[in-house]
Amino acid sequence: MAILKHIKSRNANYSDAIDYLLFQHDESTGKKIKDEMGRSILRDEFYMDGVNCDPMSFDKECSLTNAKFHKNKKSSEIKSHHYIISFDPDDTSECGLTGKKAQELCIELTKKIFPGYQALIVTHTDGHNGSGNIHTHIVINSVRKETVKRQSYMDKPHEEVAGYKHRSTNKFLNYFKKELMEMCIQEGLHQIDLLSPAETKVTQAEYMAQKSGQKKLEEINKKIIADGLKPTSTTFQTQKQELRNAIEECSLYSKNFQEFQSLLFEKYQVSVIEERGRYRYLHPDRNKRITEKALGTQYGKEHLEQLFLRKDPITILYVRSHLRLVVDLQKNVKAMQSPGYAHRVKISNLQGMANTIIYVQEHGYNTQTELKDAFSKNQKQLDQATDQLMKMNEDLKNINRQIHYTGQYFAHKAIYTEFLKAKNKGRFHKEHPAEIQAYEEARDWLKSFYPDGKMLSIKSLKEQKASLQEQINQQKSSIRSLKDLTQDLKTVNQNVEAILHNQVQKKQKTQEPEL
Repeated sequence: MAILKHIKSRNANYSDAIDYLLFQHDESTGKKIKDEMGRSILRDEFYMDGVNCDPMSFDKECSLTNAKFHKNKKSSEIKSHHYIISFDPDDTSECGLTGKKAQELCIELTKKIFPGYQALIVTHTDGHNGSGNIHTHIVINSVRKETVKRQSYMDKPHEEVAGYKHRSTNKFLNYFKKELMEMCIQEGLHQIDLLSPAETKVTQAEYMAQKSGQKKLEEINKKIIADGLKPTSTTFQTQKQELRNAIEECSLYSKNFQEFQSLLFEKYQVSVIEERGRYRYLHPDRNKRITEKALGTQYGKEHLEQLFLRKDPITILYVRSHLRLVVDLQKNVKAMQSPGYAHRVKISNLQGMANTIIYVQEHGYNTQTELKDAFSKNQKQLDQATDQLMKMNEDLKNINRQIHYTGQYFAHKAIYTEFLKAKNKGRFHKEHPAEIQAYEEARDWLKSFYPDGKMLSIKSLKEQKASLQEQINQQKSSIRSLKDLTQDLKTVNQNVEAILHNQVQKKQKTQEPEL
């Protein structure tokens, strides 16, 4: 599932790019990490190459190109473009992707996508925040060094000529994404459709805001815990994420736009209107409405109307109820400190108790034992379904390995055939070491996997993968439903326990003798 990110830079100091890519930096502050002696620390693992330049003199060579064509003299001009290709974390474990392999793939991709430009290609294996996903940085000078053949995405005169500047248009980005997708599919890596709008769109700015907000919240919570209190929230959410959560929940219980609009405002004070063919949302703390362009396609009119249409009296999957845990006022610090908050909690508790009683009656539970048995049964089903999903994922890993090595085998078979026919095999091997090694690696793996020698075709393997992926998606959907049902049964059990406990306490209190 390789994804592509683009960043424009007006920084005239090209050495800053080299500095960032080679040395460790604090991701929250952007500052360089240094050892106890004040020296910069190299990244643990990286691969660096240059196209149309030496990687270590990338900064000087770019400056010479700019001077030659009298470009990038103003501070307002874009000096470089930074593209980041992030591979799926599962590509490492399931498809055998390594940092070295990713670097080789991205060098070839750079030559195809950015012909005539000076480019610095660096692959890291640590991932953002230590996530471990392999990602490659491609930094290009904004000025083309050499004239090249005109490309299909170019829509301005002389765009292919040396001295003209790179334009990261939508047409170019779509071309880049298409080539990236084809590369990943050819190599048997995980890949999604990059050309379709994202179902849930999280921009870099929102991502960084969430990280920053979470860090601040954790610092505040430390002080609250130190004072012997319990934090009311442990997860920071951006306003956009709050909108997404509200939309997801309210859309589950709405059969049309009017119900959706009413429920969204009643529960979350979020206003939604339909205007120019779109749903436009207004967060209670914002002054400007936003659409699915900022949130993702599954929060737009088209997707939600399909959800409304599918509402049917016959419920196929389990739908979450409005169950909430009853709060113990005797143990809640905030309730003891604030009478107003305690009053709101009492009302909320009454609603929670009412919903709990309705749930018990609707599902025909006559005793507390029946309720506990139902929870245990669903928990067992959930565990079994999770085990089945793990087995399916393991099967998918095997199919991905088959696709990877089968593709690698056929991709280098012609070179290996030439090698076998070559008169001077030693010389031929020196000229094509990577291809020969890749072929032999794939051949040996396939021999061990297919002891009878009967290999499956790429087409057959991809059909198996598509079928298995569909089963996995269905299993995930079933697990989500089981999780929701199990969570509700857990909540009902806890609420029933709280209700019965309160009744026992009241009974004991009335039996106490007066002093």
